[in-house]
Amino acid sequence: MTTESAARPAPGVDRDIYPMPAFVKFEAADLPATTRWYEAAGFVVLAAMPGPGGRTALVHLRRQRYQDILLVPAQAAASGTVRITMAAGGDDLRLRAEDLAAAGGGTVAGPSPTPWRSDDLTLTDPDGNVVVLTEPRRADIDADAEWSQMVRDSVGRPVA
Repeated sequence: MTTESAARPAPGVDRDIYPMPAFVKFEAADLPATTRWYEAAGFVVLAAMPGPGGRTALVHLRRQRYQDILLVPAQAAASGTVRITMAAGGDDLRLRAEDLAAAGGGTVAGPSPTPWRSDDLTLTDPDGNVVVLTEPRRADIDADAEWSQMVRDSVGRPVA
């Protein structure tokens, strides 16, 4: 299932087994193709569990600690769309976008700057699920004391 030799794991991949406080489960119409897509995004396969008839019933993917995705075979003709945002954790988003473009199957947009001083890489897997890898632009945040103070002052402020 894995193409580990061709995949570029994300920095800091944690292969420890621990209770996951949260995770996302995506249905995949083509489990091997969707797995390859996420490997190009820097995820590694922690486990691929067999199901009835020997076909894979679940793939456990991880980028960094607490960034887990479980893939299961799609039960319906059209799988749902889910969106999750994860810290990129120092990953080079431009290189990651190149890896994904070469992998094919899904789409990738960015990296794109956000108004809140991060760069986001938006990954849409072959089944329409969206993972956004986000990385703060430290130089912008550190250089703009006024903006940083505005963010600190907004903590606890009611939404208008």
